[in-house]
Amino acid sequence: MSGGTLIDPFEPELLAARLRARNLMRQLNNTPAEEGGTRLRLIRELIPTAGENVLIESPFYCDYGTNITLGDRVFFNYNCVILDDSPVRIGSGVLFGPAVQIYSVSHPLSATQRQRRCLLIEDPVVIGDDVWIGGGSIILAGMEVGSGTVIGAGSVVTSSIPPGVLAAGNPCRVIRELDRDGYAASSVSATIFPSSSLTVR
Repeated sequence: MSGGTLIDPFEPELLAARLRARNLMRQLNNTPAEEGGTRLRLIRELIPTAGENVLIESPFYCDYGTNITLGDRVFFNYNCVILDDSPVRIGSGVLFGPAVQIYSVSHPLSATQRQRRCLLIEDPVVIGDDVWIGGGSIILAGMEVGSGTVIGAGSVVTSSIPPGVLAAGNPCRVIRELDRDGYAASSVSATIFPSSSLTVR
């Protein structure tokens, strides 16, 4: 699947793949936390390329699962959503706050095209290593988030974010650079967002 490709989500093969994912998600979301072995097996069935020490809190939702690539030590808090009609590649050591949404697909701007069986436009999403995505954030189709970056809670990522920065807002913009220990290395724009308004969860 390549970025910008139009797809018909009602093709029989795609319908069957989404049904498979829904069945696995229902099992995963209904399996209690104390049944860790069963949950891990279901996660690996849903996302075959998941790395080691992946933890997903329920509920969790995705379209296919098979288009998601996870590195090691990835954590999803409650109620995260990934629309993985196109590839979603997530590195190692990545943390997702509650209710984060990742869209690797959009709809045509043309009403005529949208009327044709709800056509979709694929556009992959890439998230680097050691990224922290704050709760309630939305990452739109085609975006990249660089390694070591922190996205503030409630942000809407409408353009790609470079590595090693703190970024927040709607639209999400770089606030400052981070050094290796996560402290501010330099101020990119101290006046874009007051520090008291930033929350990363």
